[in-house]
Amino acid sequence: MPTIWAETSVAAGGTANLFNGSLYEYPRAARGVSLGTTAAATGCFTTVQSGSDTIAEEFSPPVATVYPVIPDQFYMPFNQAPNQRLKINVRNPTGGAVIHRAIAILTNP
Repeated sequence: MPTIWAETSVAAGGTANLFNGSLYEYPRAARGVSLGTTAAATGCFTTVQSGSDTIAEEFSPPVATVYPVIPDQFYMPFNQAPNQRLKINVRNPTGGAVIHRAIAILTNP
């Protein structure tokens, strides 16, 4: 089953889309998604979107210096329609760079 692993350092005051440029960013067919995300420090925010659908509005991700633990920290299972872009937008309003990590496990719905 395809999996996306992403790790990005987001500068102070910066934003990023963790899955931008991934081979699996745009699905060719319907699929199930199980998603986990972490940030290495407090004070950051994450938004999860699939196309025009907001899966999780801005929230504070779990703080950890490692990738999310499979399956314990995979709080967002959802189905995704073909050609809906999978976006994990992160925002860092803090005074220093923060590493964000995310994993998406992709399956047949």
